Amino acid sequence: MNEIRFIYLLKPILPFIPKISSPNRKIKKQEKLIWTAMVLFIFLICSQIPLYGIYQSEGSDPLHWMRVILVSNKGTLMELGISPIITSSFVLQVFVGLHLISVDTDVQEDRHLLEACQKFFGLLITLGTSISYVYSGMYGSVELIGFKNCILLIIQLSFAGLMVMLLDELLSKGYGIGSGISLFMATNISENILWKSLSPITLITEKGVEYEGAITAAVHFLTTKSNKVEAIKRAFFRKRVANLSNLISTFIVFLLVLYLQEFRMEIKINNRKSPGLYYTQKIKLFYCSNTPIILQSALISNLYFISQVLYRRYQNSFLVKILGVWDYRNGDYIPVGGLSYYISPPKDIFDFIKDPFKSSLYSLFIILSSGFFAKTWIEISGKSARDLARELRNHNFFLEGIRENEESIYSKLNRYIPIAALLGGSCIGALQIFADLTGAIGSGTGILLLVNIVFDFFRHNDKLDERRVSSLHED
Repeated sequence: MNEIRFIYLLKPILPFIPKISSPNRKIKKQEKLIWTAMVLFIFLICSQIPLYGIYQSEGSDPLHWMRVILVSNKGTLMELGISPIITSSFVLQVFVGLHLISVDTDVQEDRHLLEACQKFFGLLITLGTSISYVYSGMYGSVELIGFKNCILLIIQLSFAGLMVMLLDELLSKGYGIGSGISLFMATNISENILWKSLSPITLITEKGVEYEGAITAAVHFLTTKSNKVEAIKRAFFRKRVANLSNLISTFIVFLLVLYLQEFRMEIKINNRKSPGLYYTQKIKLFYCSNTPIILQSALISNLYFISQVLYRRYQNSFLVKILGVWDYRNGDYIPVGGLSYYISPPKDIFDFIKDPFKSSLYSLFIILSSGFFAKTWIEISGKSARDLARELRNHNFFLEGIRENEESIYSKLNRYIPIAALLGGSCIGALQIFADLTGAIGSGTGILLLVNIVFDFFRHNDKLDERRVSSLHED
């Protein structure tokens, strides 16, 4: 019986989907660096260009919680950030993992069609999101903006979303280094950390006018205050603005993540074509890399967004209050009750101790959800013990000391992979809690993403011709 394959339905529209052709020659390292720098420059410029036609961009930001993950900048061409790419990629990965869409990754045509399908859905998501942003009143009411400006805003957001997809594809096709998503994430988080450390901008605090940057403020305190002890105390413990304690916490979290990155189980494998030559299959503690934290953060951010929108319209609804109760403070909405409140991170360790019930629920949710997402993701993304066993067997690899069949390979791998995924996801959740409690700059989510991205970048650029063999299933 012939199977109707969904991805083949895209063939007629394939010529109309913009794409970047693969390079027809080997790109030198110097050229890759130039292409990468150009892509990053374009992205940073677009992050500062304001959208034309906005009536208002100040005030509450309902997507504040999503900015780190989405690499977006409010009111600019990069309003959507990488959201369409992540969403379309995640949805298609789930469909493929659940076998709702049939794809044979060993067939080149299927791979190309899957990429086109991802881009097509990304474009649809970009257009749909652009329309919802404009007509939801994010930039002002439709009546104030005017119909023509609404259309212009939708065109700008859609064009910027397409440009981000093409920039990501440009690097992924081999013209640059790594992927655009990782590059944009790492740059955005690094910029945030550096700015809060060295910013020369002055702010009005309860103690008067101070520099925003933690290091800049510390130098200013030590050079202007006669009481050096008080100056050091202020530099380490000032509130609502980055301080040296936050900076030290950030450095500690970096070291912890780097340390845990090295935890792995190595299983010897060999190939029928190369008898006597051994390779290693690495099963890392962070087997799912950034996936658990991205999925968990996206879940929480979307919950916050939906809860805010519902609460602003239906404040007296009992069900809406269960989802979240919000209060407008200092130009933003803050959760003060309901589910949104109990899964929101504490401001600092004192806030954590002050409400032990909320803190316990928050910690339990973060750790369990991170572990759950990691465990579930390996099953639907093609990274399970069964998938890896099949891949090794198809490439004529077998594990030392066991029978050369898929079931035997699967039996041994299944002892380690689910545990590594669950434990690694839980460790990521625990690190996130620690970073949030100590006030690490960039948030626990941002730091973990940055370290994992940078670590993966250097790992993938190491010299290793046998990398594909020794770690067939690494990220």
